Amino acid sequence: MGTPDETRSRRRARITLACLYLLAGVLHLMVPRPFLHITPGWVPYPALVIAGTGLCEIGGALALLTVRLRKLAGVMLALYALCVFPANLQHAVQDLSTGTGLGWAYHAPRLFVQPLLCSWALWAGGVRR
Repeated sequence: MGTPDETRSRRRARITLACLYLLAGVLHLMVPRPFLHITPGWVPYPALVIAGTGLCEIGGALALLTVRLRKLAGVMLALYALCVFPANLQHAVQDLSTGTGLGWAYHAPRLFVQPLLCSWALWAGGVRR
């Protein structure tokens, strides 16, 4: 699962990230309604896109745990986090503009953590030192 020169902290970060993406992917497939609710209106075939994103998260999580695909998974998961940012932004605008749902205490960290998630994927995948 790990290489001899891999640091313990990188291994933990990689496994934690893989678990988070695996969980998110399963949720996208098993409980798509909340994700459909925050998908921007300009996204075509939202149910299919939500299922596809779930499969991408699961595939990325599993690939992150393999030596051969780890770097590719790190890059792809970083790009994935960038690509789903519009849905996160849509969710924040929707909740904050209507006063329903989650407030700034949830949305501000979620929006500001997105770049860190990209960086985390690159580091955990061994792309960035």
